[in-house]
Amino acid sequence: MAFSQGFVDIRGCRLNLHRGGSGEPLLYLHGANGAPAVAPFMEKLAVGFEVLVPEHPGFGASSEPEWLDNVHDLAYFYLDFLKELDLRGVHVVGSSLGGWLALEMAVRDATRIKSLLLVGPAGIALEGVTPADTFLWSHEELTRNLFFDPSIADRLLAQPQTPEQLDVTLKNRHTVARLGWEPRMHDPFLHKWLHRVDVPVKIVWGECDRILPVAYAREFQRLIPKSSVEIVPRCGHLPQSETPDVFCDIVLKFAGTVSR
Repeated sequence: MAFSQGFVDIRGCRLNLHRGGSGEPLLYLHGANGAPAVAPFMEKLAVGFEVLVPEHPGFGASSEPEWLDNVHDLAYFYLDFLKELDLRGVHVVGSSLGGWLALEMAVRDATRIKSLLLVGPAGIALEGVTPADTFLWSHEELTRNLFFDPSIADRLLAQPQTPEQLDVTLKNRHTVARLGWEPRMHDPFLHKWLHRVDVPVKIVWGECDRILPVAYAREFQRLIPKSSVEIVPRCGHLPQSETPDVFCDIVLKFAGTVSR
């Protein structure tokens, strides 16, 4: 499924946007590694949805606005994005940092959102459970810890980064630090407001997630009224990349129940 690539201006921010497919709109909010290219799972989803994949402000080819200080800023920005593009009935899929962002959007205003599908989202703290501190890891450590299947990390690490790719990686890490350095990758107040998420929510977690332990999944389910959990076996932090067929089946089934 072919995707177009272009830039949209939202409140003075030049946003890099990939867009493809047809059907109900699906907004994919990427995690800390960004979304520099269209991935296989996006192409598969584009068979049944109009898939929009922006690079967040401060990531990749998008501009780095001065006003970007925290995830709250991003949440308001993407609510403006939905309004500017006149998107309604949107299925929002957010991974890790993107899942946290999706929740911050939904507690503020879910009128244009039809459902949320959260993939190993950050955003809350859980007593007795310690998440990984990815800021302390090297590029190789992070890559290896993202996946259950070591061959995926081996393949990625065998491809040397170009100077341009290294610049993007550094830019992304700088923006992630702006958003989640202190406190580490969570909003200490978000848990109080998750009851405001009044759209159907599917929480997807890799059984062997080394970034955010799977115990977080049940805590999110407890805090979000219309939520259910699906654990993907033998999978790490990125089910959409490690088990794309399984992931896309979950998205299609969930969206199908929401659209009835």
